[in-house]
Amino acid sequence: MGAGAQNTCLDVEASLGAKHWIAPAPEVMRHAAAISRETNLPEAVAILLAQRGLSPDQAASFLSPVLRDLLPDPRILRDMDKAAARILAAVTTRQKIAIFADYDVDGGCSAALLVDWLRQMGHGATLYVPDRIDEGYGPNIPAMQELGAAHDLIICVDCGTLSHDPIAAAPCDVVVIDHHLGGVDLPRCVAVVNPNRQDETGDLGHLCAAAVVFLVLVEMNRHLREEHGKTGPDLIAMLDLVALATVADVAPLIGVNRAFVRQGLTVMARRQRTGLVALCDVARLDRPPSAYHLGFVLGPRISNAGFGRIRRRI
Repeated sequence: MGAGAQNTCLDVEASLGAKHWIAPAPEVMRHAAAISRETNLPEAVAILLAQRGLSPDQAASFLSPVLRDLLPDPRILRDMDKAAARILAAVTTRQKIAIFADYDVDGGCSAALLVDWLRQMGHGATLYVPDRIDEGYGPNIPAMQELGAAHDLIICVDCGTLSHDPIAAAPCDVVVIDHHLGGVDLPRCVAVVNPNRQDETGDLGHLCAAAVVFLVLVEMNRHLREEHGKTGPDLIAMLDLVALATVADVAPLIGVNRAFVRQGLTVMARRQRTGLVALCDVARLDRPPSAYHLGFVLGPRISNAGFGRIRRRI
């Protein structure tokens, strides 16, 4: 036993790769003991909670996150009110809407959330997904010009924050809902809802685009309730898409993301969304899905389908 063995893990000083295995610091172990004593949690779980700086009274909510406790007020994001108002105006006045979506899982889920919400409001939309090879990532000038000529509003999801020229070329209103890091200047459009804008606090920077879209839907339902006295679509039933996008886009499982994934998996297990049911069946998933299935079974199948242009009225 080496000189530093008293601070090793299970008396093993190094792994096969010569990496040192170091036990938690004494103060972490004392904190873990307090958590275990007050919560009756296993020691291993208590150590993990202590390493994350959680107190005993925070353990239960961390292990069983609930959306109503963690969901932020959508209005803390800049341009949220403008985006919600413009989209609702397009719905209530029966304007033509196009959704320009990224071709990955996050973009697909973001678009699906909007399409689902619009359908339940009795409104259709044109979905445009660019060709991964021919058009590349994000809005391009020809596509935005063509879409803008035939629509009153384009909603860019999971893209658009840095697309100044393509958005300027669109002859209609544009709303951007994104999560990619923004530059000093934003494109000139109706709204850019993005927790990673340079002028945001970054407190919600861990959200994927689908989660940001979900917050926009929360705000639109609020507008419907407060200004029109109407009840919007059931958003809890849409958490399966938010969970899938969160895991597949490798968003960190912190804060509200934990609740999105936990409750989204519960929704997905009900097998009520036809597309995801078909995907689960093709993947021979014969058990309730877990985060592993989202990231390594379902997500890759959607991502691989992202080659080739998609444009259709839905």
